[in-house]
Amino acid sequence: MLGKAIRKAVLPILLASLMVGSGCRIAYGKADIPLNEKAENHTSDNTAASPEEQEKTTEPAAPYDALVQAPSALLMETSTGTVIYEKDSDTRRSPASITKIMTLILIFDALENGTLKMDDLVTTSAYAKSMGGSQVFLEEGETQDVETMIKCIVIASGNDASVAMAEHIGGSEQEFVRQMNERAAGLGMENTHFVDCCGLTESTDHYTTVRDIAIMSRELITKYPKILEYSSIWMENITHVTRQGSKEFCLTNTNKLLRSYDGCIGLKTGSTSLAKYCVSAVASRNNITLISVVMAEPDYKVRFKDAAAMLNYGFSKCSFYTDENPEKLPQIEVRKGTKPTTEVKYEKNFQYLSTDGKTIGEVERKLNLETQVQAPVKEGDVAGTLEYYQNGQKLGEVNILFSETIEKATYKNCLEKLLKLL
Repeated sequence: MLGKAIRKAVLPILLASLMVGSGCRIAYGKADIPLNEKAENHTSDNTAASPEEQEKTTEPAAPYDALVQAPSALLMETSTGTVIYEKDSDTRRSPASITKIMTLILIFDALENGTLKMDDLVTTSAYAKSMGGSQVFLEEGETQDVETMIKCIVIASGNDASVAMAEHIGGSEQEFVRQMNERAAGLGMENTHFVDCCGLTESTDHYTTVRDIAIMSRELITKYPKILEYSSIWMENITHVTRQGSKEFCLTNTNKLLRSYDGCIGLKTGSTSLAKYCVSAVASRNNITLISVVMAEPDYKVRFKDAAAMLNYGFSKCSFYTDENPEKLPQIEVRKGTKPTTEVKYEKNFQYLSTDGKTIGEVERKLNLETQVQAPVKEGDVAGTLEYYQNGQKLGEVNILFSETIEKATYKNCLEKLLKLL
């Protein structure tokens, strides 16, 4: 009996020692921490990142396979669209307020084509005012100019401002959403469908992916870089003017990386109980701009930590080679043309993105350009190429274009030229 009692007492101690020695940990039945309900489309969380959190966002890049906790994540270099890191990047998920990136694209499209101006006044409808979630508390009948509405959308993620702009541009939110889906299809966003313009809906028919978010984020910031002037604002006041009088309202950016990550300049956060926590973060360092997208994060702090981890990884791996001084191009002889020679030019400066973390060394050039061509030649047509190599491996090429149009000489042209020589 005594031996049995001793074994009963000693066995748990031996078992615990064995588990500690093998690196195991014992769970004590602590309840799971519930989803933080400070979701963007519920209530805003405008607390700045603590010094400890700021320190975390500047730590060295983590290994590739342990980079993020997010179920879906993607890191893209902006100028080339190169994907540097991805995890479950084509799974459809609810985007919450990340939806507003497409809303902003359509707003800037309208500004570009002249159907909208920054100082145009936009009137808030009863429907726009009724939007819940994150809002800037626009009153029915209240007017704000387009620029203020853009700030309300990109800084404070105002659902009411998004709907007011959708109605102003499209006539109705439904028509505006149709245009959003059409624009998404044009960008090749194959796994995206929008139901509303702000992401407040929890319909399962409203979805996108981290890849498609990166695509539309890139479209917005490369085609309309002015958006970064607004997305990088931390706090700004607007003035509500209604029948009750005027009052100041402070917009505070929902993107905490602006305060905690060096080089962060945007772009958009999103959160609902269905979408959980999402962010499309944009940061720029040393002429390299990266887009870091995460979706379905368990809480708002983890989304920023993961986005920062991908940015750290990207900046540690990326370097650019730009040929800012390519060799001077000769004139090209044009046979049987109305002019004897033509100028040629480079289509653009050659750029090459390296993502292996190595410094780009000496680069060799190879010019492919005929000394003479047969008329006619057309301005903008390709005359040749300049190729770039490193250690025998081709990095890429840039086109060389004709600078002018030269028609083929007619009998009359030849006769006139001959008479001038007499």
